[in-house]
Amino acid sequence: MYSVHLLLLSYNNITQVEHQSILELHPGLVWGFAVTVVIMLLLDLGVFNKKSHEVSSKEATIWSIVWISLSMVFSGVVYWVFNTDGSPESHALAVEKFTQYQAAYWIEKALSVDNLFVFILVFGFFKVPKFLHHKVLFWGIIGALIFRAIFIFAGVGLINLTYLPEMNIFGEAVKINVVMTLFGLFLVYAGIKSWGDGDDDDDEDYSNTAGARLIKSFWKVSDNYDGDKFFTIQNGIKMATPLLVVVGVIEFTDVLFAVDSIPAIFAISNDPFILYTSNIFAILGLRSLYFLLANFIHMFSKLPYGLAIILSFIGVKMLIAPWIHIPSPVSLGIVGGVLVISVLLSIIFPEKEEEKKEELDEK
Repeated sequence: MYSVHLLLLSYNNITQVEHQSILELHPGLVWGFAVTVVIMLLLDLGVFNKKSHEVSSKEATIWSIVWISLSMVFSGVVYWVFNTDGSPESHALAVEKFTQYQAAYWIEKALSVDNLFVFILVFGFFKVPKFLHHKVLFWGIIGALIFRAIFIFAGVGLINLTYLPEMNIFGEAVKINVVMTLFGLFLVYAGIKSWGDGDDDDDEDYSNTAGARLIKSFWKVSDNYDGDKFFTIQNGIKMATPLLVVVGVIEFTDVLFAVDSIPAIFAISNDPFILYTSNIFAILGLRSLYFLLANFIHMFSKLPYGLAIILSFIGVKMLIAPWIHIPSPVSLGIVGGVLVISVLLSIIFPEKEEEKKEELDEK
């Protein structure tokens, strides 16, 4: 109770200095984050996965633990950086920033599970051998690092430029942000729409998506895979392999999913570094999570409903922000609670439609 009371008493002080960025307080942390990510990626591709192979559940579990642990350690660094002098106000600000990071991380992690469903469909559609899945996802992550940076930093800049002049609404002086309001409306709509749209991608022709068409516009594509190569030579002609097309499809899919997930984290914080680092740590752990859950994805049948609720909640939070501030610890609690409940319901009430599909396939 004391900690809650302390947070409430310190809220005014938090809002006055919350705009301070980690970039301003500790510029060296930027290099530390960048070096850590580069080293881990080099170890991943150049040492542990130098040769393409099918990733085992044990290996996926180890890497999942590594990435989640790194993210949690970094959240501790976020708290340490903002807890500058140990005063109650500094502690309250550090707690706020820490929970902002945690909320943004778990929102992105949760929404990324939707990617896993699509990855499974894409790999199945293109008949990608299992030992090539890791390489495709690795290069998909590299693209995500670039596109997420563009979306997040450009988005924060755009939000800062789109505040309307202060006006009196419902008897209160408020400043409405045009972009945040549009994002809020979009997320509420996306949440409602996604409530029952879990199987819409099952019959999609992924060979005709924008990512596939982009690759085909530059190179002719061979009919068969050539090991783990992106290009091959046939009859003296350099051609792209279907593996490069799959990478293009995965990259385009990630951009589409970012349209949902990036606006959602804008409701959590206006600090681009917190948003980007939490987002990237969540994305980096997505590959290992894929290999860990790919064979058990049917056990999370209720998760899409939980994600729909999370999207709608974040959208409502954006819309009411000019009048009502929902603290990051509360947001983190709601997001975490929804995820836990949806997973538990998936286990308690397994999806019966999966059994029906298997029976139809046997017939």
